[in-house]
Amino acid sequence: MKVSEVMTAQVVTAKPKTSVKEIARMMSEIDSGVIPIAEDGKVLGLVTDRDIVVRVVADGGALDAPVSDIMTDDVQSCHADDNLADATAKMGAHQVRRLLVYADGRLAGILSLGDVALDYGAKAVGRTLEEISAEPANQH
Repeated sequence: MKVSEVMTAQVVTAKPKTSVKEIARMMSEIDSGVIPIAEDGKVLGLVTDRDIVVRVVADGGALDAPVSDIMTDDVQSCHADDNLADATAKMGAHQVRRLLVYADGRLAGILSLGDVALDYGAKAVGRTLEEISAEPANQH
């Protein structure tokens, strides 16, 4: 099975100067816990709902700060035509719950554990989640 068969293809991006509050509003509107941060067609990072909680709310940070202040810039990715098993192994190896998906050099979607669970099965998700959770990681 290919990543393109299970990924979420509808991706909303934001610019680095977008405020944290606006990112949270966008997440609510599109019912997503992640927004890639891009400029001039290039993904610079991503921000998750957990990033907002841990890096802003818990630290008493400003909601009007630019999202570039809290985004994760070490983002893992794969290609739309990659084998899904390889992509989930990469999630486990890098201890991440999402991969950005590229096709023809452009952002084509996001592959999340939820996507894998819906289309690939509980065993694959269980193995991947076990690898993600095996040791503490610095990434969110």
